[in-house]
Amino acid sequence: MAEDELETFRNRWEQELASKKEELRVARPPREVRGQSGQGDIKNSYFEDSKQNPNEVCGVSEPQECGCSASEGPLGGKGGGKAAAASEDQPEYVSIARSLLDGRTSPLLDRIREDRNRRKRHYHNMTDVCSTSVQQENPQRKTKKDDKLLDQLIQDLNDVNDIPFFDIELPYELALKIFQYLDCTELGRCAQVSRAWRVLAEDGILWFKMCRKEGYHQDSSVSDSPCWKSTLRDCRNTTRTVCTNWKNRVGSISQLQFDLGKVLCDVSSCADFVIAGYTSGDVRLWDTLHWDITASYLKTNSLSAIAEPRPYVSHVQVNNTVAAAAYEDGCVDLWSTETGGEPIHHYQIPGKIQVLALSPDTAVLGSAAGPDVRLDWADDHGYWRLSCQVQLPSTVESMVLVPSRGQHCLLTALKAGDTVYLLDPREEEPRILHSVYGHPVTCLDASECHVAFGVKSTGWAMHDGGNKIHVYSLETNKPVICVGSSLGDFTCINLRDAHPHLLVCGNKDRRVRVFDLRSGSSVASLYAHHLGVTAVQADDWKIVSGGGEGLVCVWEMRMGAKLWEMHNRHPVRHVHFNTSTLVTANIPDDKSPRGACITDDDLTAHRRSLISHSHSSSFNLDLF
Repeated sequence: MAEDELETFRNRWEQELASKKEELRVARPPREVRGQSGQGDIKNSYFEDSKQNPNEVCGVSEPQECGCSASEGPLGGKGGGKAAAASEDQPEYVSIARSLLDGRTSPLLDRIREDRNRRKRHYHNMTDVCSTSVQQENPQRKTKKDDKLLDQLIQDLNDVNDIPFFDIELPYELALKIFQYLDCTELGRCAQVSRAWRVLAEDGILWFKMCRKEGYHQDSSVSDSPCWKSTLRDCRNTTRTVCTNWKNRVGSISQLQFDLGKVLCDVSSCADFVIAGYTSGDVRLWDTLHWDITASYLKTNSLSAIAEPRPYVSHVQVNNTVAAAAYEDGCVDLWSTETGGEPIHHYQIPGKIQVLALSPDTAVLGSAAGPDVRLDWADDHGYWRLSCQVQLPSTVESMVLVPSRGQHCLLTALKAGDTVYLLDPREEEPRILHSVYGHPVTCLDASECHVAFGVKSTGWAMHDGGNKIHVYSLETNKPVICVGSSLGDFTCINLRDAHPHLLVCGNKDRRVRVFDLRSGSSVASLYAHHLGVTAVQADDWKIVSGGGEGLVCVWEMRMGAKLWEMHNRHPVRHVHFNTSTLVTANIPDDKSPRGACITDDDLTAHRRSLISHSHSSSFNLDLF
């Protein structure tokens, strides 16, 4: 009995070896096996094996001669029993090879898909105990060398397919939504992960939004540039170059000088436009982007043109779309910056106009003559209309139109004596924002959210820290913070053009101060001008100040160091700068000085001029 079992085991072992050799020979031909050629190769290989191993063929075809019966082993059956027994005992790669011969393109596709779905279902439910049990089962399951290699291949394929690359699993738009929270450095790192991530990290929409976020090309669209990544790089390089030129005073200088005998009265600038008014009644407009174009002469109204002598230009204002000028006879003219020439709007107020204000971003014009206040605005069709007209208890000394409030919400801050008013055309009477009897308001400015003004302390209030600056919220009309403590009067405030959390101001005590509105602390205190500060402006890193002695100083805010300065004869009444241009105006107090006439001796000493100081990277000339 033992000899029969040993013989049966030997026969089964020889059959398995023969079947392995046969399947290896079958797997050698290419994958594309068609028609009868494949079957012929199988038959030829089978007969070659039978010639080499006749005992094995005999054992398979005539099991009884080899001493094997159906009851003695699973190989002794006939017909379907043989096929079933053979299929059960065959290794797994045999079925894979047969599927290749049948013409299937991907025999592992169903198994990979099944394993992949199984992994996804149980991904979040796996525990350390399960992983340990899987590791313990692996050695038992991979008993055969070939099965071990095949299972390892399938496992590697499943691992590759299960890597959570969200740019493959998620829609492109959703992956792009995730990438938009990354900065430039992080996008550069993600672009090195894979090709798919590189496509996402270099998407034009991401770089377009980043470019607008940093303040470049605010009015552009996505289609305006073929590569916004390169555009952002060029903008950053230009900004660094311009910053270096600011610090080193590298650029070109242009003097906007007018004819002799005509004294400069007032100056205003916005963006690329500069407007000036003279004692002769002339108004001139320059565009700093096109210096080769002659400055346009803006024609006055017919009433002021025929008057003898012609009235002085008392105030001028300009923004991106319109320019305005007020005369001493109470007339106000309004021009378009695109066409110039004749005025597009004109009106006259009884008395001398004390204040003229123009909104920086909308077509709204405000004027005041004594206690009378008037607001005009342009409708959707471009026609100018009277919007509001009120009368205050005292003479209006200063007016500021709050920016970014739209055409139909003309919010205006007014300073009259010791009271600050807030005028809304939708209300019947202006609201009193601040009023302390005997403490006059010295200066005023407004931003989109706040109104700031300096208050002069007198009498017993001087023991409470001296003069201060009060900041009110436009939403609640309540005080937000009170900063400053100086014995001198505050002469100028810049809140509109400064950093959102900073306030810069000038004082008669010769100092320029910068305050943090969040904490109320002093950021910088600079000793600048020995005749007091008359004009000031700041951004996130530099300060430009002008004094009564005619000195213009450029400061580095963090270090508190003076970068450079320039001097002129008369007091500095106007200072304004943008990214690449600085405009300063020295306006004399005396409108009829000696030498203003062409017959006088000293002609060059009393020329009144504007100085536009350009710090653009395209100009590499030293200003000296």
